[in-house]
Amino acid sequence: MSDMREATALGFDPGRVAILAHEGFPDRAKTALGVLRYADYDVAAVLDRELAGAGDHTVRDLVADDRVQDVPVVGRADEAPAFDTLVIGIAPIGGGFDRSWRGDVERALRAGADVVAGLHYRLNDDAAFVDLAAEHGARLVDVREPPADLTVSDGRAREVDATVVGTVGTDCSTGKMTTTCELVRAARARGIDTAMVPTGQTGILVAGWGIAIDRTVADFAAGATERLVTAAADRDLLVVEGQGSLVHPAYSGVTTSILHGAMPDALVLCHQAGRGAVHGYESFAIPPVGRVASLYESLADPVAPAGVVAGALDTHELDDGVDEALATYGDALDVPAADPVRDGADALVDAIVEATDLEP
Repeated sequence: MSDMREATALGFDPGRVAILAHEGFPDRAKTALGVLRYADYDVAAVLDRELAGAGDHTVRDLVADDRVQDVPVVGRADEAPAFDTLVIGIAPIGGGFDRSWRGDVERALRAGADVVAGLHYRLNDDAAFVDLAAEHGARLVDVREPPADLTVSDGRAREVDATVVGTVGTDCSTGKMTTTCELVRAARARGIDTAMVPTGQTGILVAGWGIAIDRTVADFAAGATERLVTAAADRDLLVVEGQGSLVHPAYSGVTTSILHGAMPDALVLCHQAGRGAVHGYESFAIPPVGRVASLYESLADPVAPAGVVAGALDTHELDDGVDEALATYGDALDVPAADPVRDGADALVDAIVEATDLEP
């Protein structure tokens, strides 16, 4: 999935990659799982000391998906097969750097490996890391760092000829990036010239370009999204990766900026089956999904009207009742619904084609 890029998101060939995901793999390490499933990197190992301490594991012991790279899970960087780049594959709320990760970052740098992170914490502001990198000829890459020349939106996204679809969510971690990747894959398979428009660190690592919108100055967030959409405007279909949720008490601002900056023609609403409260903010209930869809449509309407035309439901925590959950979700939204990981995204692409002027 290499779109709109002159080089990789890292600015260089990462070679073999190890992914740090301590105490988070797979469910709390979105970046790690996204890279394993969708990126073009050659992955050597996943670092998770909790899992490694519980016995020998490989990724597919933990993720039942033959599309993910099956590599060993190890406890420390120096226990992994040889690698050239260490990617921080986990991002806590607020994007901070856990002090317990320092040892593995230092081991990687001392071995001459580059280190890549999509955190709000900048590796290049850490004097100890900067000194180690310089001493051993390694690079520190902060993927979340935005361009320096961003501006406010000019409202130009509505002028692009491409059909623009936004993935939006009822909460964080409801499968927006995954749904985006699956939509791109399914649309390309039927011959539609499609680009992923990445707006977060995982999407940037997967697609090889993009801007982390949540790192931009607030006034420039819609403008940054607009820049991404117009940069890819020569495609037939653009799928804009969503972030956060309109009903999230902390992250609704970036959600709104992406919605208004992208000016999508249609929306796909992502939700995790069974989730009733905002993750990490459990005192905040998620409204009924039909109401959430109406909120997105109402907020989009004054700038660029867009309807929710399909629903993507993450059912990975369900052992049974998947069909019933999908039917209930589709009925609540009154649109076609699918789990794009279990089922693929063909039904979602069909809904987009039917609702827009996109021609396969």
